[in-house]
Amino acid sequence: MSRNRIIAIVAVAVVAIVAANYFLKDGDKMMAPKEAKEANLVIVSWGGAYSASQQNAYHNPYMKEYPQVKIINDDSSNEAVPKMRAMSEAGNVTWDLVDVVAADAIRACDDGLAVEVDVNSVLADAPDGTKAKADFGDLLVSPCFIPQIVYSTTFGYRKDLVSEPMTSVCDIFDLAKFPGKRSLEKRPINNLEWALICDGVEQDDIYDVLGTKEGVARALNKLDTIKSEVVWWSKGAETPQRLADGEVIVGSTYNGRLFSLIEEKKQPVAMLWDWQIFDLDGWIIPKGTKNLDAVLHYLHFATDTQRLADQAKYISYGPARASSAPLVGKHASLGIDMAPHMPTDPGNAKNVLLYNFDFWADKRDEIDEQFQAWLAQ
Repeated sequence: MSRNRIIAIVAVAVVAIVAANYFLKDGDKMMAPKEAKEANLVIVSWGGAYSASQQNAYHNPYMKEYPQVKIINDDSSNEAVPKMRAMSEAGNVTWDLVDVVAADAIRACDDGLAVEVDVNSVLADAPDGTKAKADFGDLLVSPCFIPQIVYSTTFGYRKDLVSEPMTSVCDIFDLAKFPGKRSLEKRPINNLEWALICDGVEQDDIYDVLGTKEGVARALNKLDTIKSEVVWWSKGAETPQRLADGEVIVGSTYNGRLFSLIEEKKQPVAMLWDWQIFDLDGWIIPKGTKNLDAVLHYLHFATDTQRLADQAKYISYGPARASSAPLVGKHASLGIDMAPHMPTDPGNAKNVLLYNFDFWADKRDEIDEQFQAWLAQ
């Protein structure tokens, strides 16, 4: 990914924080109904606080307005691409809409597992008439991807279980100064970047180094220094629960999960924003869904300007539409200003790594193999 493209993505993200006819481009044009037909939609997401924010902002309002539609939640997004591949090969696609990170959307699209979307035809215009494609801008990183939020993966730590505040991501690798268990995601993404940063690799060189087997080995060697103290997670809710239980002293997860843990559940946890990794999350439509018309109707509703702004009332992720920015304010129940809790707030974004979607879309399977072999050692 070019530097200019990355800067453009972050610029749109910052703006989003601070401040009918339908068809698919997949063969023949397919028209979605003006009204929702009776359907059971299986919508796949991440569970926990994030799925709760979607339930409040999207699902519940939609089902209230269209009671003939029932939304069934599945929290399998962490393994979305391999499961979609298995469904496709078996000729039995049981999912209707899937929430994925941008790199996984690119992989699914490249592999023919997701449907390409004509955004301006499928999605609602902004309130001022701006077309959806322009409203989302450079966050449309794949023709199959409909972005919802900008988020970061970062660390939270137990204030009462450390001798002094953690200030650097490299504190994760300091077992002498900060003894105790760590919670890390059971995949190479993010872990390898942090390992290389803490092994002395300059920010601009990280993905060049990771593009070689030697570079991956270097990152894994750094992770070896703490491997015995790592508890691995596969779902975003696991680290917050482990922190709440005192099972770990520090752990990575999505910034919105930590917001919920700290502000809603009042746990003695602090944010460690250093070298948080920005990413995008959004929808893809599995090719072969049996409820395509219902999915299109739902997407038009759930991705409009107001709905994306509404999600930010429940979790500290920035809406992907620029037009949503003026509509974001205070938390729906806590009444606190959400801006200081956003990953793109200047106070939180002093050291940021910009996730390279294209790199991980190209290299994920290869590096996954190395990572899994290392885990098994």
